[in-house]
Amino acid sequence: MTAKGAVVLVGTPIGNLSDLSPNAIRALADADVIACEDTRRTRKLLTHAGLYRRSLLTLNEHTEAARVPELLGRVRAGDCVAVVSDAGMPGVSDPGERLVAAAVADGLEVRVVPGPSAVITALVLSGLPTARFSFEGFLPRKGKARQERLDALRGEARTTVVFEAPHRIRATVRDLTEALGDDRRVAIGRELTKVHEEVWRGTLGEAAVRMATVDPRGEYVLVLAPASAPEPAGEDEVAQALRSELAGGATRRDAVAAVSSSLGVPRRLVYDIATRLG
Repeated sequence: MTAKGAVVLVGTPIGNLSDLSPNAIRALADADVIACEDTRRTRKLLTHAGLYRRSLLTLNEHTEAARVPELLGRVRAGDCVAVVSDAGMPGVSDPGERLVAAAVADGLEVRVVPGPSAVITALVLSGLPTARFSFEGFLPRKGKARQERLDALRGEARTTVVFEAPHRIRATVRDLTEALGDDRRVAIGRELTKVHEEVWRGTLGEAAVRMATVDPRGEYVLVLAPASAPEPAGEDEVAQALRSELAGGATRRDAVAAVSSSLGVPRRLVYDIATRLG
């Protein structure tokens, strides 16, 4: 694959080096420079692929902003700039997003060589619904931002994937349990595709107990089941809501429309209850 004058995002293995694809090897061989998080880890990957003496530069959370002008300049000059993260797809919870946005804004070509994904791997291993899901990445570490994200997950109707580091996994499982309840189902993946891969499935309450007894090691991916659908409003609740709307001066028609919308009850049913109220 030849990609001159382009930014090429190259997906790399999330654990098993043998998952590096032939297309990824060709892209890395053709690149004029490889931007990577950690040159030591990338050298190991390149050596495994039989690629030596490749030009590397560091692109991580601390250097990306400063590197963007330099890398865009190289692309404009006709260079192929390959971008890799330590594992998985660059730009997703890893450096690369800022570079891609700048390249797109500048009208430069951006290409992708897809590869392994911890998100999809954990999702399909979880045993939880996969048709609709959301990716939260790493939760904020503390404060209001963390609490707001936890509160949002309480009613999330999609399966949710969360990343976490080993030294924070206990606190995160504990906080999720408090926010979402003991009964919310979860699958916890650790060291996915590596020798010591582990996938545990159960409830958040069970997970909190288990995490208190193990020594957390390796990178974790949590997959949370969707929130249960709320119980439909009963006739008494509908009637009370109608009385409140009518007492506030709403017409019967407007009250029926408002209550139907707010409680998610079919309008015909709300109308029948309103008629009985008189």
